[in-house]
Amino acid sequence: MNESQNPLLTPSPLPHGAYPFDRISDPDYLPAFEQALVVSRANIRAIREQEAPPDFDNTVHALESADELLDWVSSGYYDMKITIGSKAMHELDLTIAPMLAEYRNDLALDEGLFARVQAVYDQRDSLDLDPERQQVLSKLYTFFARNGALLDGAGKDRLREIDEAMSRLSPRFQQNVLAEMNRYQLPLTDEADLAGLPETSLGMARATAEEKGQDGWVFTLQMPSYYPFMQYADNRALREQLWRAFSARCVGGENDNSEVIRELATLRHERARLLGYASHAAYTLEERMAGNPETVYAFYERLLKVVRPAAERDFEAVRSLKAELTGDTDFQPWDFAYYSEKLKQRTFDFDTEALRPYFQLENVVEGVFEHARRLYKLDFIETGEVPKYHPEVTVYEVRDRDTGDFIGLFYTDFFPRETKQSGAWMSPLKEQGLRGGKVQRPHIMNVCNFTKPAAGKPSLLSLDEVLTLFHEFGHALHGLLSDCTYRSVAGTNVYWDFVELPSQIMENWLMEIEALDLFARHYETGAPMPPELVEKLRASARFNAGYQNLRQIFLGRLDFSYHDGDPGGMEDLAAHEWAATQGTYLFDQVPGASVSHAFLHIFAGGYSAGYYSYKWAEVLDADAFELFKEEGIFNPETAARFRGNILSRGGSENPMVLYKRFRGREPDPEALLRRDGLIET
Repeated sequence: MNESQNPLLTPSPLPHGAYPFDRISDPDYLPAFEQALVVSRANIRAIREQEAPPDFDNTVHALESADELLDWVSSGYYDMKITIGSKAMHELDLTIAPMLAEYRNDLALDEGLFARVQAVYDQRDSLDLDPERQQVLSKLYTFFARNGALLDGAGKDRLREIDEAMSRLSPRFQQNVLAEMNRYQLPLTDEADLAGLPETSLGMARATAEEKGQDGWVFTLQMPSYYPFMQYADNRALREQLWRAFSARCVGGENDNSEVIRELATLRHERARLLGYASHAAYTLEERMAGNPETVYAFYERLLKVVRPAAERDFEAVRSLKAELTGDTDFQPWDFAYYSEKLKQRTFDFDTEALRPYFQLENVVEGVFEHARRLYKLDFIETGEVPKYHPEVTVYEVRDRDTGDFIGLFYTDFFPRETKQSGAWMSPLKEQGLRGGKVQRPHIMNVCNFTKPAAGKPSLLSLDEVLTLFHEFGHALHGLLSDCTYRSVAGTNVYWDFVELPSQIMENWLMEIEALDLFARHYETGAPMPPELVEKLRASARFNAGYQNLRQIFLGRLDFSYHDGDPGGMEDLAAHEWAATQGTYLFDQVPGASVSHAFLHIFAGGYSAGYYSYKWAEVLDADAFELFKEEGIFNPETAARFRGNILSRGGSENPMVLYKRFRGREPDPEALLRRDGLIET
């Protein structure tokens, strides 16, 4: 195929310049990347070799526009690789990732280009730039400085070697986890083994068995299958079997991630030291709200003083119930979710499964849309004019309710597939900002792995799945409502420990009767969720809050154990994990179990030295929602302030400046503990 025939290299003729999924095939990607890199390199060469003295427009603005085609090709490829990726697409990443790493290094280590950027940066105080342009300039200069521009020749050569090696390791880690998730099956044919499981779980397991050409029921490691089994299955031996399989993903065998972890952690540390930082965490946190590892440690210690005793009480309550009901004091990780659910039922006379009939997927989607209408005056209109990348995808035009102006495209993709990465995420298929000399509106994706509908029934979501949908929709609003000029600071291009604020704040609405009344309808009768069930939901919202908070601190500590210090000599990863997380894990160590080996967030998902961000942002979202509670959860003035200062501004200013402009002060660190009922209000 020549260049003019490649749909990725020609302007999209579709409405809003949508991605031409109906015309793209796997063989299009590599030549598109190759041509896009040629174009980007030519643009950069022209910027570097121009005779005009460096200024903001001919250097900074020009660099922002230099990789538009490459960004377009990359966004589509990487979004498709993790949503519908064939084996060929995953293998292709082993070729593409090093190409992109080489390009990034060539850019960052280009002395002539850096000289022009530095010349503009040195004049920044006299250029009369608005805050967004100041931020773009500062971010660009920092990119060069933090990626080797100030190194000598030998240092630059070694940096290239490190980045090329790392570009291969993260895709390998991701592929190994996906392979393990797809490899394991728990087939059951004896109905006695299914005791305790809810109908939704059984329906999904039967559908999975049918898809795989098997009799009976098949359970997998995908969360919609795995977690209900751990929560409800009476058969303890089978819970243990499934837990051990989940906890031993990529530990040994053909998909072992041990060496990948060691190499990645070691290379990240060496890279940081080469650039003059004490550790990868120190390097990473320089561009975070936290600023440095010491601030994160202090943050955790402050939380632990309250969280650890609360977690121990939660743990003991569940352990005691298990002993009471069984007469057996042996208490293991595969018991916690099961007896925790029984304790919740006893304490609140409340079974979480009782919520599912009120959480039909279509109603929940309409519910988040109604929140967007009331808060931000948005309409979501399903469109058939834009191609889908899979039949299960739905595409919406998002428009301003008052003016009718186009806000963006919104793609939803909710069900698991074997080729789809587990978890849930928001992804900008096309970021808001300058393209082709014009500020363009974004195209945003929400991708999840929810409970598939059983035969003849709709998809009925668990409470956790509804929380996930609201969470990812918050990220989507951050992308859709962006109102910046430059893509590099638009939408979710913010400090990593600020990016979760727009997503996590959306979860708060689910605990409010006024919000639930908008969409929580019984899928058969259409009746609203009864007030007594709403009250039980609200009363149980803080259940096990201490334990859940400690779990997040455990994961953050584990992340830092690989990234704040020299990881050399880390032969036994299980022993390392156990030693590094003392005081944050309440069970005894189980041989063969490891969180690290499938910890996608930190080894393949961009959260290395950044997992603490979830807890950090919880402080922000709890504090921010207190204002909504004070002024009305759908108060238009409060929503307008949140949109105008947080959602629309992206990373165009320092996040604390933006937050204080919304809230009128810095966040109160105790807001999270108040919300979780861990301190008195």
